[in-house]
Amino acid sequence: MGDKPSVLIADKFDQIGIDGLEELGCSVHVDPDLGPDTIPAALKATGAKVLVVRSTKVPASVFEDCGELGLVIRAGAGHDNIDSAAAAERGIPVCNCPGMNAVAVAELAFGHMLNLDRRIAQQTDSLKAEHWNKKEYSKARGLKGSKLLVVGMGAIGMELIKRAQAFEMEISAQSRSMHKETARALGIKMIEYSREALKVALGEADIVSIHVALCDDTHELCGPGFFGAMKPGAMFINTSRGEIVSEKELVKAVKEKGIRVGMDVYENQPSSKDTEWSTEVAKLDGVSLTHHVGASTDQAQEAVALEVIRIVQTVMEEGRTLHVVNKKSLKDEQLCPAL
Repeated sequence: MGDKPSVLIADKFDQIGIDGLEELGCSVHVDPDLGPDTIPAALKATGAKVLVVRSTKVPASVFEDCGELGLVIRAGAGHDNIDSAAAAERGIPVCNCPGMNAVAVAELAFGHMLNLDRRIAQQTDSLKAEHWNKKEYSKARGLKGSKLLVVGMGAIGMELIKRAQAFEMEISAQSRSMHKETARALGIKMIEYSREALKVALGEADIVSIHVALCDDTHELCGPGFFGAMKPGAMFINTSRGEIVSEKELVKAVKEKGIRVGMDVYENQPSSKDTEWSTEVAKLDGVSLTHHVGASTDQAQEAVALEVIRIVQTVMEEGRTLHVVNKKSLKDEQLCPAL
């Protein structure tokens, strides 16, 4: 187990997490302004053995000169902002906090559906501009009875289904890990895990919500074939990762098929906290856009912070590491770093 570790947090982090790590005896250093170029120096200056990040990118260059670093923790579920393969080459486990922000992301996805159906943001803008046009906004289908297709059945997909059931929606789902018994227990229709079956389901769905992890198989999963199969006027919701979608094809689908879009992730979205940036999607009608804030609720961030504490405490007290995402590339003796 070694001495109690120094922890560097290179992002905003809930105070409950900072306090909890300090209660474990850790020396905690917080600098939310750190980035790929400045993290190595900070690691060496603090002697940090644990690095905690949320959205801050941790590329291969960080691991080339990372001091005493022995563990990286992504304070969230997705971990594509960390070069886990490069970490494994240095014998460093990368952990995540799966499921802790699932409710928050599902809530935002559902918020986008409601906004697209009732055009809440557009009505707000109209009224703020002192323009009353009730007739224009008195047209909405309503979500009850809509056919919702959930692509990906991890924790977020499951939470979305719970909320859709409360709205009495007709739900189908596709997932590589879902069994017929699971679908039957949830009262949903299971779509066979194949591109052909997905295209058929897309043609029937009023709303499609994406909840898959980014990997080689899902990169630009939503491309010409995907949008070509969707029903004209259907909703497309993406709160997973921007690279899963070809924005060029998405823009085309909005223009040619009237696809309505709700999303909080984008291709080439900036890593900077505050900067000028634009996307072609934002120039279109019928879209509901937010920053990448799906996990950014107080409830979710507190849950994630508590899980970070649990990960560090388990290494220190039990000699094992939880939620290692690069486990297959590490030797057994590397799975529990000496902190």
